[in-house]
Amino acid sequence: MFHDVASLRQARATAYEALMALGPVNTDEEQAAFDAAEGKVTGLDRQIANAERAQALKATTAIPVPTSPAASAPAQPKTSDGPFKSLGEQLVAVAAAAQPGAAEMRDPRLTWENFRTASGQSEGVGQDGGFLVQQDFSTELLQLAHDQAVLRPLTRKLPLGPRSNGIKLNAIKETSRATGSRYGGVRVWWTAEGEQKQDSKMKLRQMELKLHKLAGILYATDELLEDAPALEGVIKDAFSEEFAFVIDDAIFEGDGAGKPLGILNSNALVTVAKEGSQPADTVVIENIVKMWSRLWSRSRRNSIWTINQQIEPQLYTMKIGDTPIYVPAGGASAAPYATLLGRPIVPTEYNSQLGDKGDIVLMDLNQYVMIDKGAIKQDVSMHVRFIYDEQTFRFVLRVDGQPIWEAPLTPFKGTDTLSPFVTLAERA
Repeated sequence: MFHDVASLRQARATAYEALMALGPVNTDEEQAAFDAAEGKVTGLDRQIANAERAQALKATTAIPVPTSPAASAPAQPKTSDGPFKSLGEQLVAVAAAAQPGAAEMRDPRLTWENFRTASGQSEGVGQDGGFLVQQDFSTELLQLAHDQAVLRPLTRKLPLGPRSNGIKLNAIKETSRATGSRYGGVRVWWTAEGEQKQDSKMKLRQMELKLHKLAGILYATDELLEDAPALEGVIKDAFSEEFAFVIDDAIFEGDGAGKPLGILNSNALVTVAKEGSQPADTVVIENIVKMWSRLWSRSRRNSIWTINQQIEPQLYTMKIGDTPIYVPAGGASAAPYATLLGRPIVPTEYNSQLGDKGDIVLMDLNQYVMIDKGAIKQDVSMHVRFIYDEQTFRFVLRVDGQPIWEAPLTPFKGTDTLSPFVTLAERA
């Protein structure tokens, strides 16, 4: 008769503490005591392993009652034509394949080609590894995360090779439009007939993006695993929204340490000062006009405003003369977003609270680059929450991103720098 695993583990912990308390072995008696204590620990290890196997077999093994010689033949793996019909159906199969002794009964659609194990473990032991999500479901989960995002779909995505974990790009080193600085130093001269032509040289800098891992864990009870549609709904809703949220937040203000570098932490960000007599926690029309004047001219057709919704009431009354600069969504604009100076206003959860730097940002995300490794990858383990009758699903997506610009641009004439990323200073 097997004891429950939790009790055996507690007994094993007590036996191990007793073993460690024996101290150095100097005599035959002390050696005999040490051997006895060690034997108790290893014996409990065997009991724990057997109890775990017995519990797993209860859920995964069915023993038919023989009615004829043919009935006593070994059970054959379940067969099914075509791919999995849903993500939930596949994840239920993955969980079943992770049980001890389930290799022969594994759903044949879970092939060894999409089976992955950790280093040093046998791929023949199902619970030591996991199956990757069928490609179309994995891509669908990533697409849902992309569709639910606000900022990420507007960024510029760069292709990444199948065996690459990053990319290096040569970018033009241009921080000024002064003569001799455009495109990092390209020059042309007016020349007379027969005069010698003068040369110039372009300066380049190197950008590097390296994939960072974004991972999440889901615990699914045995009861949830019995209902594939319910499991699929939980995973699609929870993980697609969370991946979308965290990636957008990194685009907005990631620190670049193990994650993308966000706009608010970029050296290319232009911060417009508040007005001299401006009250705390306000946005005035002078702020808006000055932010617009600092936006790089080529970004005006692609730019959006992102705001904390606390700002919105202050925008309704803004006018230049008698002309409103704010047009509510669905009104005269007939658009899903309100507009400010003709560009969409997108309320987000990432913008700072009213009065703090970052509560309103004018940005052109076409000047922000991203890479990813394609579809979201998934693994499963039965051991992490074994005593709670839960399977553990792990989801991993590898991404990186950063602004293309390394610094604001000094215009050809004038001193106010320009950028595709502009925000408003704190108004405390």
